Amino acid sequence: MNNRPFDLAVVGAGLNGSLLALAAGGVGLRTALIDKAPLQSMVAAGFDGRTTAIANTSQRLFEALGLWADLAADAEPILDIRISDAGHDGKASPLFLHFDHREAAAEGETASPMGWIVENRFLRAALLRRLSACEHVELIAPDEAIETKRDTHRAEITLKNGRTLTTRVVASAEGRFGSMREGAGIGARTWSYNQTSIVLVARHEKPHRGVAQEKFLPGGPFAILPMRDSDAGEHRSSIVWTERADLAKRLLALDAERFQAEFGRRFGDFLGAVDTVGPRFSHPLGLVHADRYIDQRLVLVGDAAHGIHPIAGQGYNLGVRDIAALVEVLIDAKRLGLDIGAADTLERYARWRRADNFTMVAATDLLNRLFSNDIKPLRLLRDVGLASVNRVPSLRRFFVRHAMGRMGDLPRLIRGERP
Repeated sequence: MNNRPFDLAVVGAGLNGSLLALAAGGVGLRTALIDKAPLQSMVAAGFDGRTTAIANTSQRLFEALGLWADLAADAEPILDIRISDAGHDGKASPLFLHFDHREAAAEGETASPMGWIVENRFLRAALLRRLSACEHVELIAPDEAIETKRDTHRAEITLKNGRTLTTRVVASAEGRFGSMREGAGIGARTWSYNQTSIVLVARHEKPHRGVAQEKFLPGGPFAILPMRDSDAGEHRSSIVWTERADLAKRLLALDAERFQAEFGRRFGDFLGAVDTVGPRFSHPLGLVHADRYIDQRLVLVGDAAHGIHPIAGQGYNLGVRDIAALVEVLIDAKRLGLDIGAADTLERYARWRRADNFTMVAATDLLNRLFSNDIKPLRLLRDVGLASVNRVPSLRRFFVRHAMGRMGDLPRLIRGERP
């Protein structure tokens, strides 16, 4: 590419950063994507064993960018969600809450899934293919931003290789503890849940039929997420198993037979015989919420702005909504001939995203504290609450639409329209 200034420089080529670069480049913003790691290394099967829940409205954005065509064959629809409480024995309470995707459809509208489960390796590979073909995006990896200067007119990024980039806006998509947020003096509320998520793939005898299950165990939620059948035709689910950090450490140290026994007790037999396949991954769980999302010519997106508990599977989808809002704000300003990095332009993004993000941060934190315990009176109250909501169709419909991302002031990309 030539040495003209960039409109946007994105630091961090994870799932959020890559999607932001693709969305910005797709509407004509001249974009640089910078990461320390070689991008090709991120698509290796062993790089990231997790899956991502793509909400219904996030899928609309993927489709608007042309990305969904590369993912549809590897995406398993979430048709129903079943939520229940469970004790140490892993047996679910007879009182539960069940969401059906058909409840969210308006009269005369064809019902669509609440979301899809996609393996991260497929998502990363699809993003890289599209980015490589996008004429407005320059991929700069492996390399590192070692110094950033920002003033009222522009931002300059000095790379480890000695190159200096000039840009209108810098977006930090570095994750929860990015150096740019700290360097800008942006504080954050952070705490550990003293929990660890164990992530693995389960193989089971019976098909899941597109039903996602979330059992709340005393140590934390045990999520069973529907995956595509394997190439050999085996029925599979992605497991996000949350436990107290000390117990998770002991579980991960068990040999295969004893680990399988502990896993099988928590999973149950509702899908017949079950076992684990492939490697186990683990991730410490905590909360990070930035005090503000912007600074002079700097904007935070995704986990750099808000890292939440995976209890509701909405962390990535919050980041997708950040991306859609930011791209809309930037391209609207550019088309009007305005400075896309000006304070009032970036403040529009911050105002747009603040309420939605804060609501989800607070809700996931409250849910985890409410359900991750074994206090008997509280368990009874939880069970009654789940069953009560299950009996009210209007409440179920509200929660289904919220899970699908259909609530609030939605950016055009989230509505499936190009800005």
